[in-house]
Amino acid sequence: MNRFSVLYTLKKHHQHLTFNTRAEAEDALKKLSRHRRGVPIGIYDAKTELFFWEPNRQKKYSQLSFSEQAQEDNAMIAIVQNLRLQAEIASDENQVDLDIMLRPMPRLVHS
Repeated sequence: MNRFSVLYTLKKHHQHLTFNTRAEAEDALKKLSRHRRGVPIGIYDAKTELFFWEPNRQKKYSQLSFSEQAQEDNAMIAIVQNLRLQAEIASDENQVDLDIMLRPMPRLVHS
């Protein structure tokens, strides 16, 4: 799975897009901000397990106390990890279905 996830909300539901590089993720975050197809929240790095806030949200985030910042970070990380896990499970289920479809059919012999 891709290392970076862009977290955003669409119709009051959290969604994410995954990317191989941080540059791709940052570009997608900017596009979300410009095109108003969702409300961007930030970027999650699965390797370091860090969350980087969208610039407008970063301003509000920086005004919070350290404990509030930790709570916010942990909440966003938990949401993204859950979304990534759901996507991984769905991908595994699709692979199983494909595997079944590729198995040879047993020959029926009529006597």
